[in-house]
Amino acid sequence: MGSFILKTDAANKVLNIELEGSFSQEDGLRSISAYQDTIAPINTQEYNLNIDCKKLNVTAPDIVPLLEGCLAMFKKDGYKNIVLTLENNSILKMQLSRLGRAVGLDNLEIISTVTT
Repeated sequence: MGSFILKTDAANKVLNIELEGSFSQEDGLRSISAYQDTIAPINTQEYNLNIDCKKLNVTAPDIVPLLEGCLAMFKKDGYKNIVLTLENNSILKMQLSRLGRAVGLDNLEIISTVTT
């Protein structure tokens, strides 16, 4: 089961999202609904989007279109920068990079952290 936490840092104009686990279609739709409620009062074009994917599992093939739709939604919302932070997970990094390119997300940065 996938879980998510959304936190708006209005002072620094950053929306922080933390993702964990494996998302089902239902988890994904719940997270999109919560995201839309969270951004309703803010001007996303003034914000950076930081997504912590360190505890996120590789996305199952049937969920990939939903993930791609989320990245397209982030593009449409017009953030200044979008940063995805991953643990040292090359498969997830490749998957997210490919989906980001597919939707034309030019301001996407993927950072891999290595834990010891």
